[in-house]
Amino acid sequence: MLVSPAQLAETEFLDHGTPEVRALVAKASPADGATLAERAVRLYYAVRDGIRYEVYGADLSRTGLRASQVLRRGSGMCLHKSLVYAAALRAIGVPSRLVLADVRNHLASPRLRELLGGDVFHQHCVTELDLNGRRLRATPVFNRTLCRLYRIPELHFDGTADSVHHPYGPDGAQRMKFLREHGVFDDLPYDFVLSSLRAAHPRLFASDATPVLAEGSLADEA
Repeated sequence: MLVSPAQLAETEFLDHGTPEVRALVAKASPADGATLAERAVRLYYAVRDGIRYEVYGADLSRTGLRASQVLRRGSGMCLHKSLVYAAALRAIGVPSRLVLADVRNHLASPRLRELLGGDVFHQHCVTELDLNGRRLRATPVFNRTLCRLYRIPELHFDGTADSVHHPYGPDGAQRMKFLREHGVFDDLPYDFVLSSLRAAHPRLFASDATPVLAEGSLADEA
């Protein structure tokens, strides 16, 4: 499997040379004799449960979407958390990219669906990585507590198979379906993502003047 240097590079958003990303790696996945796969799995859970998933109030500015800034804030939505995971993977030498897609039945409260304008969420983000000769996709997005509040199973990742979406809940109802993939990217295509989100979900933004989303709490609305 050919690996491009771009898939390991430090970028504007995947700023894995920063103290924040290095501290995450040192704490959650140190070079203690573990294999790369074991370290990648440790990082998955550190991001999934160590960064609170929250759409409301999410900062979609260029600064707010840098992995280092997400770690400083300690919360974010799929874009933020997938960026952190991709950056941390690159920090340990695992090639990574970002996958953007539109999905239906994304984890959401009634109020959030109202702000979205329906049950389709545009620009959902997951992480793609190359590990032991396999190209895998993983979603370290929905933390354990929120999954329990919304009664959907947690996603797990073992380093050998994809961990992409929550297809069904405990009641057998379908929870998420991927509708359209926009591509795989070595860094976040910021202008494309922001313009797409504003066009698809204008009511989700706090105002036209700022790239910050409306205030609220998914946990409180569960």
